[in-house]
Amino acid sequence: MMIVPSGVKIHLALGYTDLRKGFDGLAMLVQEMLRQDPFSGQLFVFRGRKADMLKILYWDGSGLCLFSKRLEQGEFWWPAMKTPGQTVVITRTQLGMLLEGINWRMPERRWRPLRAG
Repeated sequence: MMIVPSGVKIHLALGYTDLRKGFDGLAMLVQEMLRQDPFSGQLFVFRGRKADMLKILYWDGSGLCLFSKRLEQGEFWWPAMKTPGQTVVITRTQLGMLLEGINWRMPERRWRPLRAG
């Protein structure tokens, strides 16, 4: 689980994102598509087309941090896109559930591996 400083806003970028993008590409998306400051200290969460992978971009004060996660089974629950370039703000608890593959709007564990390999 990721530790998020208190008071930090967590933005889910609606729709899907080409997750081949790295630090600079995602920072440009934050700036141009979301109309936000990628160096504000807020978290920006992006989901891939297949919904099994996400990336989080965060400025910690000295550099950009990029966290990624791929689910081995299931999908990350994501709100439906109403307007391109919009975000939904979620809480730290909701982010924790999202990272676990739980629908943060109706929490319920979906799947747990029985064994490795």
